[in-house]
Amino acid sequence: MVFAHDTEMSLQSAVVLVNSAVEPDTLTRVSDLDEFFASYEYSGRHERTRAELDEVRALRPVLRELMLAERDTAVEMVNAMLAEAQAVPRLVRHEPYDWHIHACDPDADLVTRLRVETAMAMIDVIRTDEMSRLGVCADDDCDGLVLDLSRNRSRRFCSTTCGNRNAVAAYRARQSDTA
Repeated sequence: MVFAHDTEMSLQSAVVLVNSAVEPDTLTRVSDLDEFFASYEYSGRHERTRAELDEVRALRPVLRELMLAERDTAVEMVNAMLAEAQAVPRLVRHEPYDWHIHACDPDADLVTRLRVETAMAMIDVIRTDEMSRLGVCADDDCDGLVLDLSRNRSRRFCSTTCGNRNAVAAYRARQSDTA
């Protein structure tokens, strides 16, 4: 394991959230946000409104910029995000997880919690100098983010779909070369 469980979950959810903006947009309905919220086992306030959805959608490019930033720029962004939210890290325990870090009140709006949890996860990425674990999909037709948590740092594609598309293209290229 590269990072603590809560860090990995925050990074994974942030990547999924950012990638939901890649065409086709997969975060267009309140029910899509409900599914995201449940999938990543978020706790705390969730309004289930169009306004909340719009705020979360607007957060996606901010998180993308943070996750693709140079290390020193990411530090500035993380510090600004945490200061703006008046984040106060504390250990909490709730089902189904043991002790982990939260840095804002569970009654804070969802966008604030998403921003702060991503910023807190990025602290670990920055401190361990692991920014190279975040990048853009190797598929020429995709702008999705890739979070590589593999031991050998071999993940290149944002999804199985992009990986398969490139494998098929490589196979076809090899077949045409031998024909």
